[in-house]
Amino acid sequence: MLITTDFTGLLNERFYRNFLPIPARDKLFLDFLTPDFQLPDITNGTSIKLSTYRGGQPVLLAFTRIFTQKLYCPFCFPHIKALNENYEKFAERGIEVLMITSTDEQQSKVVVKDLGLKMPLLSDPQCRVFRNYATGQALGAPLPAQFVLDKDGRLRYRHLFSFLDHNASVEKLLGQFDLLG
Repeated sequence: MLITTDFTGLLNERFYRNFLPIPARDKLFLDFLTPDFQLPDITNGTSIKLSTYRGGQPVLLAFTRIFTQKLYCPFCFPHIKALNENYEKFAERGIEVLMITSTDEQQSKVVVKDLGLKMPLLSDPQCRVFRNYATGQALGAPLPAQFVLDKDGRLRYRHLFSFLDHNASVEKLLGQFDLLG
Protein backbone atom coordinates (compact mmCIF):
# COMPACT_ATOMS: atom_id res chain seq x y z
CA MET A 1 0.00 0.00 0.00
CA LEU A 2 1.33 3.42 -0.98
CA ILE A 3 0.92 6.15 1.64
CA THR A 4 0.92 9.71 0.35
CA THR A 5 0.93 13.04 2.12
CA ASP A 6 -1.93 15.39 1.38
CA PHE A 7 -0.46 18.74 0.35
CA THR A 8 -3.88 20.24 -0.45
CA GLY A 9 -3.93 23.86 0.62
CA LEU A 10 -0.15 24.06 1.08
CA LEU A 11 0.74 26.13 -1.98
CA ASN A 12 -1.12 29.33 -1.22
CA GLU A 13 -0.33 33.03 -0.85
CA ARG A 14 0.94 32.52 2.72
CA PHE A 15 3.34 29.79 1.53
CA TYR A 16 4.91 32.01 -1.13
CA ARG A 17 5.06 35.03 1.18
CA ASN A 18 7.01 32.94 3.74
CA PHE A 19 9.09 30.87 1.33
CA LEU A 20 12.41 32.70 1.52
CA PRO A 21 14.37 32.09 4.71
CA ILE A 22 14.50 34.98 7.17
CA PRO A 23 16.20 34.13 10.46
CA ALA A 24 14.59 34.93 13.79
CA ARG A 25 15.93 38.10 15.44
CA ASP A 26 16.25 39.28 19.02
CA LYS A 27 14.14 42.30 18.12
CA LEU A 28 12.27 42.41 21.42
CA PHE A 29 14.24 43.30 24.53
CA LEU A 30 13.87 41.56 27.87
CA ASP A 31 11.90 43.52 30.48
CA PHE A 32 10.21 45.62 27.79
CA LEU A 33 6.47 45.68 27.06
CA THR A 34 5.62 43.36 24.17
CA PRO A 35 3.61 44.48 21.11
CA ASP A 36 -0.13 44.25 21.52
CA PHE A 37 -2.28 42.36 19.02
CA GLN A 38 -5.80 41.05 18.54
CA LEU A 39 -6.50 37.72 16.82
CA PRO A 40 -9.42 35.31 16.50
CA ASP A 41 -9.39 32.48 19.05
CA ILE A 42 -10.46 29.43 17.05
CA THR A 43 -10.75 27.16 20.11
CA ASN A 44 -13.34 29.33 21.86
CA GLY A 45 -14.88 31.22 18.93
CA THR A 46 -13.95 34.63 20.33
CA SER A 47 -11.28 37.25 19.76
CA ILE A 48 -8.30 37.76 22.07
CA LYS A 49 -6.43 40.99 22.63
CA LEU A 50 -3.10 40.47 24.36
CA SER A 51 -3.31 43.69 26.39
CA THR A 52 -6.39 42.41 28.26
CA TYR A 53 -4.04 40.12 30.23
CA ARG A 54 -1.83 43.01 31.36
CA GLY A 55 -2.06 43.62 35.06
CA GLY A 56 -3.84 40.31 35.54
CA GLN A 57 -1.89 37.20 34.65
CA PRO A 58 1.30 36.01 32.97
CA VAL A 59 1.09 34.69 29.42
CA LEU A 60 3.00 32.21 27.31
CA LEU A 61 2.96 33.11 23.62
CA ALA A 62 3.67 29.87 21.74
CA PHE A 63 4.15 30.61 18.05
CA THR A 64 3.88 27.34 16.15
CA ARG A 65 4.48 26.13 12.63
CA ILE A 66 1.57 24.39 10.96
CA PHE A 67 1.60 24.22 7.16
CA THR A 68 -2.00 23.07 6.62
CA GLN A 69 -4.69 21.49 8.77
CA LYS A 70 -3.11 18.07 8.20
CA LEU A 71 0.56 18.95 7.65
CA TYR A 72 2.52 19.87 10.77
CA CYS A 73 6.15 20.83 11.22
CA PRO A 74 7.91 17.70 12.59
CA PHE A 75 9.57 19.84 15.29
CA CYS A 76 6.35 21.63 16.28
CA PHE A 77 3.87 18.76 16.35
CA PRO A 78 5.37 17.16 19.50
CA HIS A 79 5.61 20.61 21.10
CA ILE A 80 1.95 21.38 20.37
CA LYS A 81 0.94 18.04 21.89
CA ALA A 82 3.15 18.59 24.97
CA LEU A 83 1.72 22.06 25.60
CA ASN A 84 -1.81 20.76 25.18
CA GLU A 85 -1.21 17.79 27.49
CA ASN A 86 0.26 20.12 30.12
CA TYR A 87 -2.16 23.02 29.71
CA GLU A 88 -3.62 22.39 33.16
CA LYS A 89 -0.16 22.80 34.75
CA PHE A 90 0.02 26.30 33.30
CA ALA A 91 -3.60 27.09 34.21
CA GLU A 92 -3.10 25.91 37.82
CA ARG A 93 -0.32 28.50 38.13
CA GLY A 94 -2.51 31.24 36.68
CA ILE A 95 -0.67 31.30 33.34
CA GLU A 96 -2.54 31.61 30.04
CA VAL A 97 -1.07 29.78 27.04
CA LEU A 98 -1.84 31.43 23.71
CA MET A 99 -0.80 29.32 20.75
CA ILE A 100 -0.45 31.31 17.54
CA THR A 101 -0.53 29.73 14.08
CA SER A 102 -0.39 31.09 10.55
CA THR A 103 -3.14 28.76 9.32
CA ASP A 104 -6.39 30.43 8.35
CA GLU A 105 -9.54 30.08 10.44
CA GLN A 106 -10.91 27.12 8.47
CA GLN A 107 -7.64 25.16 8.67
CA SER A 108 -7.26 26.11 12.34
CA LYS A 109 -10.72 24.70 13.17
CA VAL A 110 -9.60 21.31 11.84
CA VAL A 111 -6.40 21.52 13.93
CA VAL A 112 -8.39 22.30 17.11
CA LYS A 113 -10.72 19.37 16.50
CA ASP A 114 -8.07 16.85 15.41
CA LEU A 115 -5.73 17.60 18.32
CA GLY A 116 -8.44 18.25 20.90
CA LEU A 117 -6.80 21.54 21.81
CA LYS A 118 -7.69 22.94 25.22
CA MET A 119 -5.61 26.10 24.94
CA PRO A 120 -6.61 29.04 22.75
CA LEU A 121 -5.39 28.69 19.16
CA LEU A 122 -5.06 32.12 17.58
CA SER A 123 -5.13 32.43 13.79
CA ASP A 124 -2.69 34.85 12.11
CA PRO A 125 -2.78 33.93 8.38
CA GLN A 126 -1.28 37.27 7.35
CA CYS A 127 1.64 36.55 9.74
CA ARG A 128 1.59 40.10 11.10
CA VAL A 129 2.09 39.05 14.71
CA PHE A 130 4.83 36.60 13.70
CA ARG A 131 6.61 39.49 11.97
CA ASN A 132 6.10 41.91 14.88
CA TYR A 133 7.74 39.35 17.15
CA ALA A 134 10.50 38.65 14.54
CA THR A 135 10.14 34.85 14.71
CA GLY A 136 11.63 34.39 11.21
CA GLN A 137 10.36 32.24 8.35
CA ALA A 138 11.40 29.49 5.96
CA LEU A 139 9.94 27.13 3.38
CA GLY A 140 6.39 28.43 3.41
CA ALA A 141 5.66 29.19 7.06
CA PRO A 142 6.88 31.37 9.91
CA LEU A 143 9.22 29.75 12.42
CA PRO A 144 8.18 28.72 15.94
CA ALA A 145 9.12 30.70 19.05
CA GLN A 146 8.04 31.03 22.66
CA PHE A 147 7.75 34.23 24.69
CA VAL A 148 7.18 34.33 28.46
CA LEU A 149 5.38 37.50 29.53
CA ASP A 150 4.92 38.56 33.14
CA LYS A 151 1.54 39.76 34.43
CA ASP A 152 2.35 43.28 33.21
CA GLY A 153 3.06 42.10 29.64
CA ARG A 154 6.83 42.52 29.87
CA LEU A 155 9.07 40.03 28.09
CA ARG A 156 10.93 37.87 30.62
CA TYR A 157 12.16 35.03 28.40
CA ARG A 158 12.21 34.19 24.70
CA HIS A 159 13.14 31.09 22.79
CA LEU A 160 13.69 31.51 19.07
CA PHE A 161 13.87 28.52 16.73
CA SER A 162 17.20 27.00 15.77
CA PHE A 163 17.95 23.61 14.29
CA LEU A 164 19.89 22.75 17.45
CA ASP A 165 17.10 23.77 19.84
CA HIS A 166 13.69 23.81 18.12
CA ASN A 167 11.26 24.69 20.91
CA ALA A 168 11.59 25.32 24.64
CA SER A 169 10.34 22.33 26.63
CA VAL A 170 7.30 22.52 28.89
CA GLU A 171 9.63 22.13 31.88
CA LYS A 172 11.85 25.01 30.71
CA LEU A 173 8.83 27.26 30.15
CA LEU A 174 7.25 26.45 33.52
CA GLY A 175 10.65 27.07 35.13
CA GLN A 176 10.80 30.52 33.55
CA PHE A 177 7.42 31.35 35.06
CA ASP A 178 8.61 30.08 38.44
CA LEU A 179 11.43 32.64 38.25
CA LEU A 180 8.84 35.43 38.03
CA GLY A 181 7.75 34.69 41.60
